[in-house]
Amino acid sequence: MGDYIKTIGLLSVLSIILVLVGGAVGGEQGLWIAFIFSLIMNGVAYFFSDKIALKSSGAKPLSKEQAPEIYAMVKELSKKMNMPMPALYRIPTNQANAFATGRNPKNASVAVTDGLVSRLNKEELKGVLAHELAHVKNRDILIASVAAVLASTITFVARMGMYGGFGSNRDNRGSGGLGILLALLAPLAGILIQMAISREREYEADETGASSVGGGNSLASALIKIHESTRSNPMDVNPAFSSLYISNPLGKLGGLSTLFSTHPPVEKRVSRLKNILDYS
Repeated sequence: MGDYIKTIGLLSVLSIILVLVGGAVGGEQGLWIAFIFSLIMNGVAYFFSDKIALKSSGAKPLSKEQAPEIYAMVKELSKKMNMPMPALYRIPTNQANAFATGRNPKNASVAVTDGLVSRLNKEELKGVLAHELAHVKNRDILIASVAAVLASTITFVARMGMYGGFGSNRDNRGSGGLGILLALLAPLAGILIQMAISREREYEADETGASSVGGGNSLASALIKIHESTRSNPMDVNPAFSSLYISNPLGKLGGLSTLFSTHPPVEKRVSRLKNILDYS
């Protein structure tokens, strides 16, 4: 629940930044033009990103005959989490990783890599599958889409401000030093908040998934193995879809770049999961 509150708070901050920047640059007219434009663009992504993500990852449909154990796990977890059974896919790569996509539980897909299946034990694999189903159950694709709309609108409005605003509002309110400042700082703030929302959704999916399998130990153990795999065997995937995976498939390092990361540090995720005790 705490991560939900943080997510709502971050979305609210994004909305406030959008209103302030829009008012400063283009007034109400400029704000609505940018918002509608971004809504259309991100709406297209919302409805079709699942197909694009699966295709770009090289995912192949995974039949029940090919992976009866995985099917049984997902079916059991889906029933326990009160959601439809998603479509399953496999990604032919040695890196251990997985992702879920789909705009709602009725249109969801879960993809697992060959490396994940071969590297994890049964309980660890179940923990990862529960995490991915949690993303679907928590409608994180929708939340990410809303954050993307707000962040991209902030960027659009700020850049327009650099050139003097919109339509009848071109009275240089957004030009000069203020326009440059808005063009630089507002998009940066939007991106930082968007990334923070993504990290909070990972924490929430960890918690929901761990609760669904009786505790956090198996998922914590899986995350360590997955993190090691991404570092030693990075995948060549479109960075636009890296946030979908349970761990960044590009194998990026932490440090200062953590602020711009879509995933929390694995050490913090493991520490939080260790506090979710097994009840079995």
